[in-house]
Amino acid sequence: MSDDCLFCRIARGELPAHRVYEDEHILAFLDLHPIRPGHCLIIPKQHYTWFEDLPEDLATRITGCAQRLARHMKTLYPVERVALFYTGIHVAHAHAHVVPMHHVHDVSSQAYLQDGTGGFSAPPQLPTDEGAQIAGTLSGAFTG
Repeated sequence: MSDDCLFCRIARGELPAHRVYEDEHILAFLDLHPIRPGHCLIIPKQHYTWFEDLPEDLATRITGCAQRLARHMKTLYPVERVALFYTGIHVAHAHAHVVPMHHVHDVSSQAYLQDGTGGFSAPPQLPTDEGAQIAGTLSGAFTG
């Protein structure tokens, strides 16, 4: 754990949080600046800066916790779906967001909002040759 990391301090109990779930490896708590009521963060107790740094079993544990939260959120709130995403924008400690989606754009990128929040703007379609090149490059993560 890091001495000055906000989420490490929360995991150690040095800072308050509205805890929702905890085991020896992860902690789920309410986001202090929620997109919607019920918006939770799930963090590993051990410090990892980015989600891609997480050991696979720990990432799976976080996802399992998020799934349980999502199923419960659907019974608590009148929502059809719950979003799960990692950002790490404000705190450099891997953390997953679990957000009950009351509106289709609760977690949308600005790329989808060019026509305003009442609609859905599809960004330009990816050209086939460019898509093939990008997919070929990215597939390198699974070879060798």
